[in-house]
Amino acid sequence: MMDGVLVIDKPSGISSYGVVAAVKRRLGARKAGHGGTLDPMATGVLAVCINEATKISQFLISDTKDYVATALLGVETDTYDIEGKILSRSDRVVSEDEVREGIGRFTGVQLQVPPPFSAVKERGQPLYKFARKGIFIEKPARSIEVFRIEVREIDYPYVTFFVSCSKGTYIRSICAELGQRLGTGGCLAGLRRTRSGAFSEERALKMDDSGNGAWGEAATSRLITLSDALPGLKAMAVGSALERKLKEGYQPQVVDIIENNIPSHAAGDMIKMISSGNGDLLAVGSFLFGTDELGGIEAKTQAIKIARVFCVEQQKPSHN
Repeated sequence: MMDGVLVIDKPSGISSYGVVAAVKRRLGARKAGHGGTLDPMATGVLAVCINEATKISQFLISDTKDYVATALLGVETDTYDIEGKILSRSDRVVSEDEVREGIGRFTGVQLQVPPPFSAVKERGQPLYKFARKGIFIEKPARSIEVFRIEVREIDYPYVTFFVSCSKGTYIRSICAELGQRLGTGGCLAGLRRTRSGAFSEERALKMDDSGNGAWGEAATSRLITLSDALPGLKAMAVGSALERKLKEGYQPQVVDIIENNIPSHAAGDMIKMISSGNGDLLAVGSFLFGTDELGGIEAKTQAIKIARVFCVEQQKPSHN
């Protein structure tokens, strides 16, 4: 058995769930999940969490994502991408300056309505299941942020652009809205995720057709440990006594951490607690008090609220 995150270069034509199922089968994993959905037509970085790493998927989903997308102007579809039913066409042609100005207006915090064909849930079911039956449910707009967006190439009516954005951002919706702003209509023609949080396409493993044994060896060599998969979290080394307590559900008190080499922090900051012996990730939690407050708090007061506890196994996978 093994625990960790494997970065897969997802091919087009398969769902994120399909990739996870294939990885789980090839590695003989007990559990597997992913850290952020990619549509079937999209390619690129998909973080697959294996065994104990499924417990950190909630932290990976919230990471910033980078994409290279291609919009097709002049075509509107019901799914906001080229695989949907065409609703309208337009012969209107706009200038490159208009396209660049339209793209630039997406920068910053904004409200975005999830597309009707999406995995957003309504009464426990994804919206796309309702949409396939002709039932189109409009969910409330959600706050998203586009940190950076820029045109890479214009080969009219195709516009290729780069975008770095927050979780929950639908690039299909950006393409559709761009078309609306330009008066041409538009949809997504191609999408590749180049980065998901700390995971970039350079470290991604392709889902090739080589033998499962060879592929499994490659996967094992690229497996990212749970601790390394969360580079953005501050770390605190934990001795064997506290390690045992954490695995029993213990919530650390001030006395447990006051003499440790804890990083400077504010109340609410996340912390990863790692074994001082082998560096394994033991738990993830949040500080209840800031660094400058700890000295004045009673020793038996809870200091960290544990969100997840991990039981990492150090065995090799079986390649079935």
